[in-house]
Amino acid sequence: MILINLLPHREAARKRQKEQFFLQLGLSSLLGGIICGAVFTWYQGQIEKQQDRNAYLQKEIARLDVEIKDIATLQSEIASLRARQTAVEDLQGDRNLPVHLLDELVTQTPDGIHLSSMKQENQSVLLTGVAQSQERVSELLRNLANNSPWLTRPELVEIVAATIPGPNRDQRRVSNFTIRVALTRPSAVTADGAARPASTATTPGKV
Repeated sequence: MILINLLPHREAARKRQKEQFFLQLGLSSLLGGIICGAVFTWYQGQIEKQQDRNAYLQKEIARLDVEIKDIATLQSEIASLRARQTAVEDLQGDRNLPVHLLDELVTQTPDGIHLSSMKQENQSVLLTGVAQSQERVSELLRNLANNSPWLTRPELVEIVAATIPGPNRDQRRVSNFTIRVALTRPSAVTADGAARPASTATTPGKV
């Protein structure tokens, strides 16, 4: 016997396809939502971790800023104490400078030179005197430049020819000179008696 299906099978197939489509669409949406939620939750956790790290770093930075300020204050106090210590040492050492100055002038002044005045201004000494010749003045400059650890950087300020009465009413030619020389502090002199700063002499000019 031949069976004939008179039911609307095409409409039923379309209905089943439509139901399967909406089911798959719903499952896909649900899966997409789960994935999006998982990604959002992961990113949110990373953000919270980074925020915690930032807060910790800011706390440590603030603590280090306080320590840096304390260190800067200590360094300033140390520098102030060192400056005071240096000032005290310089004052104690400067008490002996006149002795060194006079001793060096006696040692380094050659024959034929007479010092008439000496004036000290801070670490500079102005020497005024009379020499038998310009060569004597040059010798004095060389001695101060090369042989004295306490008197350095001699500079010829002025040299002028003059005449003075000699024996038997003769007129003698002499040179009036002015020299400026730097006085070295004891702290700048090495243990072997040599001055640390380099010393230079100025060649005397012609009259």
